[in-house]
Amino acid sequence: MQLPVMPPVKPMLAKSASDLPGDPELFYEPKWDGFRCIVFRDGDEIELGSRNDRPLTRYFPELVTLLAQALPPRCVVDGEVVVVTEHGLDFDTLQNRLHPAASRVNKLAVETPASFVAFDLLALGDRDLTGEPFAERRKILETIVDHSLDRVHLTPITTDPALARDWFTRFEGAGFDGVVVKAGDLAYLQDKRVMIKVKHERTADCVVAGFRWHKDGQGVGSLLLGLYDEQGNLHHVGVASSFTAARRAALVEELAPLRENALENHPWRQWADAAAQAKAEGKMPGGVSRWTGTKDLSWEALRPELVAEVRYEHVMAGRLRHGGRLVRFRDDRTPASCTYAQLEQVAPAELADIFAEARK
Repeated sequence: MQLPVMPPVKPMLAKSASDLPGDPELFYEPKWDGFRCIVFRDGDEIELGSRNDRPLTRYFPELVTLLAQALPPRCVVDGEVVVVTEHGLDFDTLQNRLHPAASRVNKLAVETPASFVAFDLLALGDRDLTGEPFAERRKILETIVDHSLDRVHLTPITTDPALARDWFTRFEGAGFDGVVVKAGDLAYLQDKRVMIKVKHERTADCVVAGFRWHKDGQGVGSLLLGLYDEQGNLHHVGVASSFTAARRAALVEELAPLRENALENHPWRQWADAAAQAKAEGKMPGGVSRWTGTKDLSWEALRPELVAEVRYEHVMAGRLRHGGRLVRFRDDRTPASCTYAQLEQVAPAELADIFAEARK
């Protein structure tokens, strides 16, 4: 492979904002909920690079075949790998595609095929486009991607802030994260947070039923959160993390009383068994993560007596997508009051409507 922009490439990133800016010369796109993917094509060679420099190529053989038809012979395209269902984007199903066994990968490629959404162009032929303004890169991208093919899409884009606000609300039900904003004169700056992302944020009161140690072993890395269903079962719904070093240390002391005899009547005590964790594949608090490989996801149980108010973006398949952030502990709430009923339900949106936007 010999391209003007060679792998690995660290994707251009976005910083968070609380509201959509309305400055002139800005472009707005829906924020897709999938795996960031940069496609490198040089003739018959196609490589799918991830945000973390871990190749995605082996996991999505159907996309390699598809992109050979959809893209010109020599190019580098930035986009997102997603799994589209009749209910919207399905991130859990997408994660299940990261399987070590080739036979399983090939089976899932047929049963739950992935789609590719293109939204930036880094190179075409012998031309490095990373120094060109985004407006020019987008204009060229629209001419080279054959998005008439099934499962190949060009992301919708607008310069109208009012339409972007409509997307922010209307597309959430299809599993979208929010809206990404790019300046028209923006060069492609690897690993730099030069775009803007506006994401949905809400709060929920959750039961703190365990924690994981930080990787330095000196403090709490994340809190394990639970919500009760109508039958009174406590379900693991995600984590709250991103603590400062001082807060990590303080949490060790705050949580210490709840560690005493925590597993005795714990609703997740069966998951503390090492064998159960090894088979969990991310569905239990100590489950193995396909994406993090050998990362230690073992956990410490806490008596489920503490309630935490947590800020989150949205819920998918009964779990907090992207985890949450601790706002405060709430002594005024009982754990039994922390149920799924408090979560805001977002009406589903038709993905066909979104893709129709891309073809205008």
